[in-house]
Amino acid sequence: MYKGDDVETVGFVGLGVMGKPMAKNLMKKGFPLVVHNRSRGAVDELVAEGAKAGTSAADVAKQATIVITMLPDTADVERVLTAADGVLAGVQKGALVIDMSSISPAATERLAKLVAEKGASMLDAPVSGGEIGAINGTLSIMVGGDEAAFARAKPVFEGMGNPERIVHIGKSGAGQVCKVCNQIAIGGALAGVSEALALAKKAGVDGSKVRAALLGGFAASRVLEVHGERMLTGNYKPGFRTKLYQKDLRLANEAAAANGVAMPGTAIVTQLVNALVASGGGDLDYAAIGTVLFDLAKSK
Repeated sequence: MYKGDDVETVGFVGLGVMGKPMAKNLMKKGFPLVVHNRSRGAVDELVAEGAKAGTSAADVAKQATIVITMLPDTADVERVLTAADGVLAGVQKGALVIDMSSISPAATERLAKLVAEKGASMLDAPVSGGEIGAINGTLSIMVGGDEAAFARAKPVFEGMGNPERIVHIGKSGAGQVCKVCNQIAIGGALAGVSEALALAKKAGVDGSKVRAALLGGFAASRVLEVHGERMLTGNYKPGFRTKLYQKDLRLANEAAAANGVAMPGTAIVTQLVNALVASGGGDLDYAAIGTVLFDLAKSK
């Protein structure tokens, strides 16, 4: 528990699937919390547990020395920071703004400059670990921005993530670049696991036994362990929705174009995701990418 006069008040804007459990974990660690969300239900739930409600993002910023945003996409973060009732309208001089959303690295750098003009600092700190990691407080956190700001934020990050997986990546925007890299790597693994299980099914081999064998060798991965099981059982209750992964892949392809990097594998994964969303699977867990390849192979 973080107790004492040196504990900073944390503002939290965005109490969705990820944000709400992250905010709850901060309260459990003893951080005073001021919260705001577009829909009121999550705010009322946290207030009942001891948080204060802010009337707007600006109101949250007026009351907190550290303000966290956890929102779906780049445009949402830009709006919450720069609107007339946004964070920048109320941010305190010397405050720290931490965006834990997954958004454009270029937009992050631009927003960090606007925060600096207000006499505050900004970190980009996207996460990996999904809803389960958010609930359990075991998220991996990839951080971009000033090293002194990172040191100041470390106790807050440790309230939400695995201390061994909280990494200062580099300058502003570097955390978002790292998150893009994370999603690229996961996409390749998802496609590989999907194809392997599609082949096993089509060949009449027990997919669960194939998965068990592969987990004992170099093919072992968290994707095979967790999402491979989802594919075998058909449990696509969302831990991370496909439509949000589609957004992350859009950011990945934009970053690749901006930096002159060819990503043919990610291009294929992007089309598999697009097909899943187009068929109505946008709210399924992104492990449902497997169903696209199972359908192509007629290997259900």
